[in-house]
Amino acid sequence: MDEHGEVTQILVAAKNGGTEAIGRVVTLVYDELERIARRQLAREQPGHTLDTGALVHEAYLKLGQLDRIEWRSREHFLAMAARLMRRILIDYAEARRAEKRGGAAVRIALEPSMAAVEERGDDLLALDEALHRLERLNARQSRIVECRFFAGMSVEETAAALELSAATVKRDWVAARAWLNRELQS
Repeated sequence: MDEHGEVTQILVAAKNGGTEAIGRVVTLVYDELERIARRQLAREQPGHTLDTGALVHEAYLKLGQLDRIEWRSREHFLAMAARLMRRILIDYAEARRAEKRGGAAVRIALEPSMAAVEERGDDLLALDEALHRLERLNARQSRIVECRFFAGMSVEETAAALELSAATVKRDWVAARAWLNRELQS
C-alpha cells in the first residue's frame, strides 16, 4: 500500500482522529506539513519567532485536540493542517498587533501563479478578514482558497479533499481570486 492509501486508511479507521492516529499520520506526512509551513512562513516578515518546525508542532497539537471530525482522506487532513497553521499565524499577528497597537501588521506577498491580489502584497489579517467575508458568501470558494493558496494543493488534490470535481474547483478558484482581488484592493 502506498503512503497516500496508508494515511487515508489510518484516518478512516480512527474515525474521530485521536492523538495516536494523528501522531502516526503526522509521521507519514511530515515532509508535506513542513512544505506547507515553509510556504506560509515565507509570506511572513523576517524575524518571525515561529520557524517551520514550531509551526508544524503547533498545528500537530491543535490537530490532536480536534474531536468529532471524520477524516476522509490524506488531502482532507493536509487541508485541515494548513487551515490550522493559517489560524496560528493569524493569532500570532493579532497578538503582535495588539502589543504594538497596530504598528506591526504582517505583510505577505502572494505568488504570481496563485495571486489573488497584485504583487505588492497585502496584510495577512486583511486577507483573513476577506476570507471570512468570502466564507459567509460562499463557503466552498473559501475552502478552495485555503487548499490552493495556503496548503499549496493542486486542483486535483483540492477536489479530492473537498469532494468536488476538478472543474468545480477550477471555476470556483477563478471566481474566488477575482472576488478577493476586488476586496483587497478596496
